[in-house]
Amino acid sequence: VQLQASGGGLVQTGGSLSLHCAASARTFSSYTVGWFRQAPGKEREFVAALFRSDGHTYYDDSVKGRFTITRDNAKSTVYLQMNSLKPEDTAVYSCAACPTCILSTLRNGRQYAYWGQGTQVTVSS
Repeated sequence: VQLQASGGGLVQTGGSLSLHCAASARTFSSYTVGWFRQAPGKEREFVAALFRSDGHTYYDDSVKGRFTITRDNAKSTVYLQMNSLKPEDTAVYSCAACPTCILSTLRNGRQYAYWGQGTQVTVSS
């Protein structure tokens, strides 16, 4: 599975961005999909995931209520709508797909087998 992320950019505090992640596999709909981010000098962290089994969404507390993850299986694309952006949201954002994730592991990036290249999101203060 190949993933292609896009949509990053520079935005002011309070602004919005929409990230897209296009997948190559037609079986993509059966994967858990997630977004992770990594800021300079920091560890990669979980942002959001959409669980393959029930379609429920899960978010890190830092983005809950501001970010929304959705998917369009017909287009094999996952989206991350980011609203009310803050300077601390500045990071490289990567999408990932996990064919085997269970509920207890979907926040763990090491469980994801497929990764797209990152896209830079910069929020100015």
